[in-house]
Amino acid sequence: MKVLVSGCNGKMGQEVAKEVRLAQDMDVICGVDRIDTGDNCFPVFTKVSDIEVIPDVIIDFSVPQATFAMLDFAKKNQVPIVIATTGFSESEMKKIEKYAENLPIFKSANMSYEINLMAKIVSELALKLEHSDIEIIETHHHRKIDSPSGTALILADSINEALEHEMKYEYDRHSKREKRAKNEIGIHSIRGGTEVGKHSVIFFGENESFEITHNCTSRSVFARGAIKAAEFILHKENGLYSMNDLLK
Repeated sequence: MKVLVSGCNGKMGQEVAKEVRLAQDMDVICGVDRIDTGDNCFPVFTKVSDIEVIPDVIIDFSVPQATFAMLDFAKKNQVPIVIATTGFSESEMKKIEKYAENLPIFKSANMSYEINLMAKIVSELALKLEHSDIEIIETHHHRKIDSPSGTALILADSINEALEHEMKYEYDRHSKREKRAKNEIGIHSIRGGTEVGKHSVIFFGENESFEITHNCTSRSVFARGAIKAAEFILHKENGLYSMNDLLK
């Protein structure tokens, strides 16, 4: 399998390239990033229009603007793409859905099997602990650009879907002078140090609380998940796929 890594000079891009090299029957044929550091053992293109080879699949760990340039390339050349980039707006998500009408796209804000299992568990707990106040706390390294994390939103969305979309997300209580609403999910972001990713969902009841936490200590978890997604989507029909499809 010939792989193009978009965002190849980033932390996750480097991790993906390393894991691909360790995998059997896979190879990174090129990368794309805004600069070529000269440190890679594969060609790096700084402009999508300069790409000289056609891969079997694209793995994208970049930023939204770069993702859409890569989607244009993928659509033109009919190359399946795995999007692990986060920070898309609602309108950008709708654009990705339009691309998926003409292209196989696998998209997940978190490529970890365990975090997606956690999303399933907390959605079931939300039904059983229906009178609880629900709060989500996410912690990441100080270089992370988007807030809240895409993973925090995965967890919130899974709970909200289970509760028939009755919940509202609260990101900032500092400017409010009122008590907590029962139909809100508080989402809080912490940034510092080199924390790879830690997510907690807390259910507060009367005189007790229930907390589930997932703590990731290595980026290799996400890289291996992205490779599994690439293998999964390689021969799929056009459409938008997610980790739920992979886990079936």
